[in-house]
Amino acid sequence: MSRARRAAARRSPVRIALLAATLGLWSAPQVIEAQDTSGAVRLEARPERVQIVRGASTPLRIVAIDGAGRIVEGAAIRVVAPRGALAYVDGRVEGIEAGQHRVIATLARSGAEPLTLEVPVTVDWPRVDRVEVTSAEPGRLYPGTALRLQARALHADGSERPGAAVEWTSSAPDRVSVDLWGVVTAHEPGPVALTATVDGVDGRLEMTVPPFPAVALRLEGGLDSGETARTGDVVRWHAVATTASGAAIDDVPVTWSQTQLAADTAFTGSSAPAQVRDGAFVADAPGVYAVVATAGPLSARATVGVQPRDVVRELEVVGHGLTQDYRTTDLWVFEGQDGRDYALTGSKVADGHAYLFDVTDPAQPVKVDSIQVNGRTVNDVKVSPDGRYAAISREGAADRRNGVVVLDLSALPSISVASIYDEGLTGGVHNMFATDDYLFALSNGDKYVILDMSDISAPRYVSEYNHPDSRVHDVWVYDGIAYSAEWGTGVVVVDVGNGRWGGSIDDPVFVTSFPLPTGATHAVFPYWSESAQKMYLFVGDEIMNRRGLPWAGYPRSMGSYADQYDDETGLGGIPLTTQGYIQVVDFTDPESPEMVARYEVSEFGTHNFWVEDDVLYAAYYEGGVRAVDVSGELMGNLYTQGREMAVFKSAHPEGYTANATMVWGAQPFKGHIFFSDTNSGLWSARLVPRTRPIS
Repeated sequence: MSRARRAAARRSPVRIALLAATLGLWSAPQVIEAQDTSGAVRLEARPERVQIVRGASTPLRIVAIDGAGRIVEGAAIRVVAPRGALAYVDGRVEGIEAGQHRVIATLARSGAEPLTLEVPVTVDWPRVDRVEVTSAEPGRLYPGTALRLQARALHADGSERPGAAVEWTSSAPDRVSVDLWGVVTAHEPGPVALTATVDGVDGRLEMTVPPFPAVALRLEGGLDSGETARTGDVVRWHAVATTASGAAIDDVPVTWSQTQLAADTAFTGSSAPAQVRDGAFVADAPGVYAVVATAGPLSARATVGVQPRDVVRELEVVGHGLTQDYRTTDLWVFEGQDGRDYALTGSKVADGHAYLFDVTDPAQPVKVDSIQVNGRTVNDVKVSPDGRYAAISREGAADRRNGVVVLDLSALPSISVASIYDEGLTGGVHNMFATDDYLFALSNGDKYVILDMSDISAPRYVSEYNHPDSRVHDVWVYDGIAYSAEWGTGVVVVDVGNGRWGGSIDDPVFVTSFPLPTGATHAVFPYWSESAQKMYLFVGDEIMNRRGLPWAGYPRSMGSYADQYDDETGLGGIPLTTQGYIQVVDFTDPESPEMVARYEVSEFGTHNFWVEDDVLYAAYYEGGVRAVDVSGELMGNLYTQGREMAVFKSAHPEGYTANATMVWGAQPFKGHIFFSDTNSGLWSARLVPRTRPIS
């Protein structure tokens, strides 16, 4: 087959549907009984299009038609529906998510091109049953203050209409006005009713505005006299409103603002050099700032000086284990029981190989052993903290029984297979997490299975966790709590032994879930910050395109040049294009998490990462490996605050894909940074001290 035909086949609806099903984007296919289909010439849907209400189902029959217009009975028609949006079971389609969707039917024919049919399915929201109106902010409404209200449009079954279009009205707009976004502003005392209308259904909130009680407003907190902040430092104030007698009033709403008074250079820098939220201030640019709190007719002001963060350090490349004949995937660096240091790496396009490097001398990584397993890809590798065993994941096994391969590390530098566990893991294992006693293994992106590893020659099933209607990509366990990255669901938190929520390793208990803005939650790393005294969860996206960005990648109009990269084999001269970023969530109280910060590098997409000693080591695909200062309380975009310490882009002219950076994973280890690049192998580097010692 020519390159053009292969490219066309890769883009065909049939291949796209089957690939999507493999990746978990579509439901498992429903198949009608097989029979001779040589006479079939087209597929028909009855009805031709479907319109249903979310939560309801309706019959949808797909039939094969022969040249005479007759139904080919028992044709083996494969029918798939987008997972999480529709379900197609036993000839009925169910609406799960409102919107425009499609069901794809395929009929394979011997000696002929397959027949395909796309059936449009419109899923409408059910009617709104009631609207609940509450305040979205703390405090009481007084003249001269404002509060934001929120309206929840609920269906009869109690589910909420997301993104409902709300129309707001006030019964006394001269007394209390309300804008398009539900922000109410009081102008004078008295009663008022605020109404939120969604699809003709009203919700009301009645209140009485009392006279403004405060006569003074002061700020507490901030920095000590003579101190300055650095860019990225969070400085906090608390606004205190008091009566004539000096008594504090706790429920007066306060509005915060900031202004840059002077910059350290002739230019003020970015148009938004700082931000303030609920009394917390952080600056992206050096300068002098005024922070102002306003409550009704009162205001209070503080001034803060901000210096450059000045954390940039030289990153020195120490060693490199070049790979040219396969794509390097994840890595794990560890101290073996023999006292030497090793790095285990996975691979793609390498017939199921994992490779062991001796990195005792980081300047000279030496490949000392390898192992081949039945699989197309070894995506993930993990080593137990005690160095007793390693686990490598398998995908694309020839016998379709993937599972995990457990390696015995007792005879380093030689590695050997201790056992293979595939029960319940046959669909493919993409990621894992290893403790001394247990291995958490993902099963076909649907759930994670927990194995007892006390005897590595015979792993034992303990339990599992499967979040409803969710796809899982990564899991990390800290202090008996499993944090899993689950794409559109966001982060799912499960008690697997912490005990606060009654969970154990034998009986995992759901704690909470936290959706992320992009809906592409891919990796997660929990980190207790001593400097901030907070539990931060670093959560990364993975978006393998740049759609919607000014630089969206090489266009098809470039012809053969754009086709150099082959998405089936991984061969070619043009690398993948990515986007996405790392989000930081304050999980100090897992029952009340809060998004506080992000690390977003324009035009690049993040992959795996690690945090140690207040430094984030991020594998940022084409953006290289990046070291970021994450000390202290975090707020805003770390990228624009001067928190980046070092960046290195590991392109190599003799790599698997020449001169193309594609960093997969990074791990700090004994003062060095080890990272893998899918195009050029294993690297070691170090951050050079700011002040070199005198020899």
